[in-house]
Amino acid sequence: MAKPFTIVATAAMGIEALVAKEVRNLGYDCKVENGKVVFEGDELAICRANLWLRTADRVKLKVAEFPAATFEQLFAETNAVDWAAFLPEKAQFPVIGKSVKSKLASVSDCQKIVKKAIVEKLKRQYHKTSDWLEESGPVYKIEVALHKDIATITIDTSGSGLHKRGYRIRQGEAPLKETLAAALVLLTNWNPNRTLIDPFCGSGTIRIEAALIGQNIAPGFNRDFASEDWEWLEAKYWKMAREEAEDLARYDEKLDIIGADIDHKMVEAAKENAMEAGLSDVIAFKQMQVKDFRSKKEFGVIIGNPPYGERLGEKKHVEELYQQMGKTFSLLDTWSVYILTSHPNFERLYGKKATKKRKLFNGFIQTNYYQFWGPPLPKAYRNDPPRIY
Repeated sequence: MAKPFTIVATAAMGIEALVAKEVRNLGYDCKVENGKVVFEGDELAICRANLWLRTADRVKLKVAEFPAATFEQLFAETNAVDWAAFLPEKAQFPVIGKSVKSKLASVSDCQKIVKKAIVEKLKRQYHKTSDWLEESGPVYKIEVALHKDIATITIDTSGSGLHKRGYRIRQGEAPLKETLAAALVLLTNWNPNRTLIDPFCGSGTIRIEAALIGQNIAPGFNRDFASEDWEWLEAKYWKMAREEAEDLARYDEKLDIIGADIDHKMVEAAKENAMEAGLSDVIAFKQMQVKDFRSKKEFGVIIGNPPYGERLGEKKHVEELYQQMGKTFSLLDTWSVYILTSHPNFERLYGKKATKKRKLFNGFIQTNYYQFWGPPLPKAYRNDPPRIY
């Protein structure tokens, strides 16, 4: 099999640069494209990327890329790939697809063509005479993506999306994806020397992701990946990657992370999720309204994902909440505040113009991440040790 592999870390719109920073922190040069980050790596790189990338959606292998304006082209180029190098004799290989601005607009037809081309190639390579293959082995999910008549074929190494860390056993009505929660933390100036407050913690995702970052725990350490069952990706590489993650974890790092919510049921859910993540001893929990928050600590950080007011009847309540937030947080003159919301008039209601704002997507909702930076940090609050994120 040709090495190094071309590895694709897919990303939500707006955080590609953050995923690229994570890839570079792992030691790999990369190229940023819309919705993905592309880099070269060996078998160990596949394992490390799955374990460590906090903000990527999936890790895929790019198998081929070629022009495909006709079904004949799509079949021939797919059939030319050395599929036996990737797929063992009994591999299960479902094919999914998408097509954007391409002549081959029928996704279902593209999927069928690619599937047929792979079957025909594997039948020759494994000397099969029957019309079908026994797909009873490990899963290798294949995607054919067409964009402007260029076909890219990839194999998903992750299985379940990377946001599924395995700790969230309870959640609210509109849970924040773990990958976005990690991005919200990594886009702030927080470090383990500073207090972190999440005043709208819900099921606790932001503070759990912050604790994982603060203790340098690989987000994928406690879950499985599809490629762990692959024959050619030897178990020794996963063992090496997991041992590295264990060695780099900073379980003794002291953290001051507090999550609060007005709903006692959500506080209990967050406690259960933190316990499942093994972090219940480093995160504090409070049932509290935003207007009641006070702190004598200095240079803390607030990260919040409050209600957006998009549901019928919520708008007035949410706007009052934003006004109260502005009044309450204005008393914390050394703190930095980061708020994610889709409300177009947030700054006016909050009573202050953000130092910076960044467009992000929470699912299909376009939001802004409002950043209100505090004063420069004294030396005692700085903490930027070399680490892998």
